[in-house]
Amino acid sequence: MARYTGPSCRLCRREGQKLFLKGDRCYTDKCAIAKRNFAPGQHGQSRKKVTEYGLQLREKQKVRRFYGISESQMTKYFNMADKMRGITGENLLKILELRLDNVVYRMGLASSRAEARQLVTHGHFLLNGVKTDIPSLLTTVGDVIQVKDRSRNSEKFKSLVENHNGNIVPWLNIDLDALKGTIVAEPTREDIDIPVEEHLIVELYSK
Repeated sequence: MARYTGPSCRLCRREGQKLFLKGDRCYTDKCAIAKRNFAPGQHGQSRKKVTEYGLQLREKQKVRRFYGISESQMTKYFNMADKMRGITGENLLKILELRLDNVVYRMGLASSRAEARQLVTHGHFLLNGVKTDIPSLLTTVGDVIQVKDRSRNSEKFKSLVENHNGNIVPWLNIDLDALKGTIVAEPTREDIDIPVEEHLIVELYSK
């Protein structure tokens, strides 16, 4: 399935909550949820009966949209999670958190996951000293992600550092002065702040 290229705000409205897909705009009055908190389309404001399958599907779509992944990627990650020890739903979220583009976003070196994916694709980052331009690459404990030297002085990264939210990510050691982050542990469910009921996704794929 091709990547969605339409208006990001429609995705938030479809899920009925902020997915924070547009960075700083999501925190202002311009946010679509603040203006029109109902599903897009001519029937968006009509009441619809939600089935069990519908609830499960919405949770899956919500996760896909949070992380900006395709249906085939979602299926691949679920199969990986299902083969791992532990709780499948939590394993799935852990895998998604360890994607390179998400790690860059968690480091505060991008205002959204979409922007992080673009910056990685454009070759601004090194993984363990090697230029990497694959946003979906899965990182692991001990990996070091940093902005390459030629990109360090760009206005984009200067602005991101100046406006850094200061959030602490327990599984990351972030050095803003060096524009570098080290993965010091695997993320736990408590570290993942996205509002999703992952057990519904497991139920959907287990049918």
